[in-house]
Amino acid sequence: MDTYKVTLTSEEREQLIEITRTGTHAAKKIIHALILINVDRGPHASGRQTNEEICKVLKLGMRTIDRVKKRFVEEGLESALKMAPTSRIYDKLVDGDIEAHLIAMACGEPPKGYARWSLRLLADKLVELRITEGISYETVRRTLKKTNLSLGK
Repeated sequence: MDTYKVTLTSEEREQLIEITRTGTHAAKKIIHALILINVDRGPHASGRQTNEEICKVLKLGMRTIDRVKKRFVEEGLESALKMAPTSRIYDKLVDGDIEAHLIAMACGEPPKGYARWSLRLLADKLVELRITEGISYETVRRTLKKTNLSLGK
């Protein structure tokens, strides 16, 4: 594994200390600033700590420290402080066809023996009619909320 050596200038060090002490910043940004301050090998460093010591104090994993160091060395200070963009792609659970069926059912008559539709009843009915293979009542709730459709009215 490559070893990345972080060397901060006095201006960068002051900027990181300011981030940790003043203002309102995201927790990850403060933690990344603390990591960079503690792994600094520059002439302005006030005593470098090992990655294991930093892990114990900040309650982080070794991999987090390695990633922050790598991003600082390869991309710079601003990149090391900001959150990395996620590469995860979320599939849409409810498309227009399922949504149309759901709204039509919710606006229609409830099943025999019920005064009105519940979220669980709607979810079960969608599966029973084979409109979808499986759907949770929470997904039904979010879909109906998006359409401003209230089951209580």
